Amino acid sequence: MTKRVETYGSVAGLLSERMLRTAAMVSPGSRTADVGCDHAYTSVYLVEQGIAPRVVAMDVNKGPLARAAENVAKFGMQEQISLRLSDGLEALIPGEADTILIAGMGGPLTERILSAYPEVLATAKELVLQPQSEIAEVRRFLHRAGFRITAEDMLIEDGKYYVILRAEHGQEDEWTEEEYDYGKRLKSEAYPVLREFLSMERRKAEEVLRGLEKAGTQKAKKRMENLLLSLKRNACMCEKLAEK
Repeated sequence: MTKRVETYGSVAGLLSERMLRTAAMVSPGSRTADVGCDHAYTSVYLVEQGIAPRVVAMDVNKGPLARAAENVAKFGMQEQISLRLSDGLEALIPGEADTILIAGMGGPLTERILSAYPEVLATAKELVLQPQSEIAEVRRFLHRAGFRITAEDMLIEDGKYYVILRAEHGQEDEWTEEEYDYGKRLKSEAYPVLREFLSMERRKAEEVLRGLEKAGTQKAKKRMENLLLSLKRNACMCEKLAEK
């Protein structure tokens, strides 16, 4: 079962630990754009906790936006939360949000949303992202787009590993390949989860390698080369964690 924080009379009890920790990445006082808001519980939570004075909750589909409207009304936050039908950042006015929050979407979609409206991206002070896939590529994208990653978090929920990133405008120091793969700014309390993830990833890669060795094809050999490089980066990160 998904871990939930039970808070009587608060929307917090309706949010997963993943979303609570994503919301915690938003800097206090930030006007926030909740992209792909779904039921708008995160938007409500941000206002309820005094993290965001105002939220623009957006979704590309009418059904989720209708549910979001019901929840915003239920918690009496119509003045603080505006709802918009929007494909990504389409309906967001440049300068309207300090923080752009995107959670629960694949890495390529996250990149597409952020790239589609550069004038909106340029005026946001920070990004809070919880990509579901290709996290290393999201980190690279942020650096290419002129953002530096200022904080990261990692957790395991329902048997899956999740990473949360916060980024702001600025130049970043050079990162190694293993840092793109596994992160450079993880909080100390996330280290045990990262170690567990590294161990799990290593076991899976070694199992796949054994199968590829039996195949003996050219395609299998190329795949083996990539896996061995991945294992090398895994080992480098394990060494860095051992030093902490």
